[in-house]
Amino acid sequence: MGKLSMLLLIVIVGSSCASAVNVEQEKASLIAADTEWSATTKDVSKFAAALAPDAVMHMNGAPALKGEKAIHEAYAAMSSAPGFSLTWQASTADVSGDMGFTTGSYEMGMTNAAGLPTTDKGKYITVWKKVNGAWKVAADTATSDAPAAISSAAVVIPAGDVKWGDAPPALPAGAKLAVVSGDPGKPEAFTLRLQMPAGYKIAPHSHPTDEHVTVLSGTLAAAMGNTFDEKALKDLAAGSYANMAAGMNHYVRARTAAVVQVHGMGPFVVNYVNAADDPSKK
Repeated sequence: MGKLSMLLLIVIVGSSCASAVNVEQEKASLIAADTEWSATTKDVSKFAAALAPDAVMHMNGAPALKGEKAIHEAYAAMSSAPGFSLTWQASTADVSGDMGFTTGSYEMGMTNAAGLPTTDKGKYITVWKKVNGAWKVAADTATSDAPAAISSAAVVIPAGDVKWGDAPPALPAGAKLAVVSGDPGKPEAFTLRLQMPAGYKIAPHSHPTDEHVTVLSGTLAAAMGNTFDEKALKDLAAGSYANMAAGMNHYVRARTAAVVQVHGMGPFVVNYVNAADDPSKK
């Protein structure tokens, strides 16, 4: 082998080794970035600082969140919910140029509408990209380990057999609640009913999943927004239906004694816009 050929071989092998070392270093730096992000779950501003401006986030049972602002607002509401906790641990990482991804497992805790602690465990994948030389979250999605909700059992409950109890601590006192089907505290389909006296009021709040509301009797008034505005309330008579989309702040008042039926995918959680309005904290 000539000197030139030998030199080229040394350069190629050296370059290959350097490239492999760089990839491993980038993988390590990506795992470190993921770990640092996982330590910000109790600080909304630091949590959002890890996001790319055009980041996308997919959470179980909720519409996709697009953009740093939307994710910041949704996470702020979710993290302020009673009993909220979130941890995750990366297990693998891979990198190609300025893009990479991490995968691992997560565990999220929350207090449901019945006032009981719930825990959801699952897997996640986070796509990262370099922005000005730093790893930022481009997309994040999670899949719960809980089995998919399948409603195969027939449920027939005559009106007289509906079992009512006091509303949970997450709702103002004075109302009665009955679970008709499913378990609102689990990631599965549920149906519940809420019986409210005239004048009953629920301050501005949101839910992490869609809330489907049907007025069964009486008149309920509802509106969207971050502050309670009597003038914005719209009356919903018996037979009316409304879908309060996940993350959308809204508030209600019972014009008369009223009964509403709520169905959706659990866990059913109430996140108040203002913590001072949360009855469970009083």
